[in-house]
Amino acid sequence: MNSLPAANPQQAVVIGGGIVGVCCALYLQREGHRVTLVDPAAPGDSTAKWSCGQMAVSEVIPLSKPGILKKIPGWLLDQKGPLALRPSALPGILPWFLRFVANARQAKIVEIAQAMTTLTEHVYQDYAPLLDACADKTLLGDRPILEVFDSPAGVAHERPHLELRKALGFASEELDAGAIAELEPSLAGKFQHGLLFPDWRAVSDTEGFIAALTQSFIDQGGVRVREQAKRIDCLADRATGVTLASGKRLPAEHVVVAAGTGSRQFFAQLGVAVPLAGIAGYQVVVPEPGVEVRHSVIYADGGFCFAPMTRGLQIGGTIEFAGEGAEPNFERAEIILAKARRILPELQTARLEYGVGYRPFLPDTKPIIDRSARLPNVLMAFGHGQLGLTLGATTGRLIADLAAGRAPAQNLTPFSAKRFALIGGLA
Repeated sequence: MNSLPAANPQQAVVIGGGIVGVCCALYLQREGHRVTLVDPAAPGDSTAKWSCGQMAVSEVIPLSKPGILKKIPGWLLDQKGPLALRPSALPGILPWFLRFVANARQAKIVEIAQAMTTLTEHVYQDYAPLLDACADKTLLGDRPILEVFDSPAGVAHERPHLELRKALGFASEELDAGAIAELEPSLAGKFQHGLLFPDWRAVSDTEGFIAALTQSFIDQGGVRVREQAKRIDCLADRATGVTLASGKRLPAEHVVVAAGTGSRQFFAQLGVAVPLAGIAGYQVVVPEPGVEVRHSVIYADGGFCFAPMTRGLQIGGTIEFAGEGAEPNFERAEIILAKARRILPELQTARLEYGVGYRPFLPDTKPIIDRSARLPNVLMAFGHGQLGLTLGATTGRLIADLAAGRAPAQNLTPFSAKRFALIGGLA
């Protein structure tokens, strides 16, 4: 049920029109705020567009799993692997990696997973009112997600993580060759080992999903400005609005910074120093694949995902630490396309579209959902890594709580920007 409009609606500006930004805008709008959403790109053209489109509700275990340090030399040597590190990026990314590795202890992994679960367990509940307001009722599919492996060793490697997920309330089922073939006929005879995640779902199209939510925001009176935000305007210890690159000023009682990796340009004004890195994720869209893929399917050993969407079959997920400002290397997309052809030799690739999204990662793979200590009426919502789509609506709800001065239902201490200011800086 929508919140009642405020008697004296306040103005809010949300910087960043990706999935997190538009969900923040929608939830503020539900509180009665007059909201302006600022982003230089077209609606839907964001990092989450170039994702697998999954509501990965049990993907709560951080990337910093035990043994990660031993893998770094391999990443440097094998630029065709699922996760690559450009040698030129190593000096700049090293401080980030040190923090990353500090989160590889088992106790830390459990702590992070428990904190992330407090967010992901509310995903569908939080998206429900936003999707109900959209004209298209097919934006979110109803099929679960599959993960397939080349050998039983892959499932065995995942088993400790599956047990942790189970302890946190998430379900999974092991699949044999017959079950995989029944669920996904295009993979019949190709995989004998797999997992089913019954509580995951996939959107019908990542670009269309974000664009539809944006249109709903506009239809309900929101304003979207296609321009670059230049700075947050301040008076003493309060933000008074946002100035755009054109010089136009947007007054506001509340400002939300939800611009993914683009949020970094405001860190000095916000008084935060957090190690936010943009990690490249490559995708290729096959508009007319000539083969039916019914589910979103993660190919674990290949390091990528088959994601059927209304605009075609999207294949991607391979990631790269390239360094700030580095040009995209679309050979990464060609590598996964070649792997996909080996699994689906009937795949028709006469027409292709390549893309890259820079996932905003923090070393502990938790987002920042917080209030600026320097400018208390500026709220921060960034650093969601690979879970921006999953956590968009939940983040929006929590940001609306903070704007209203309410105590959120979830404890936001694990998602505070201050966690990176601890002694040693390795939080």
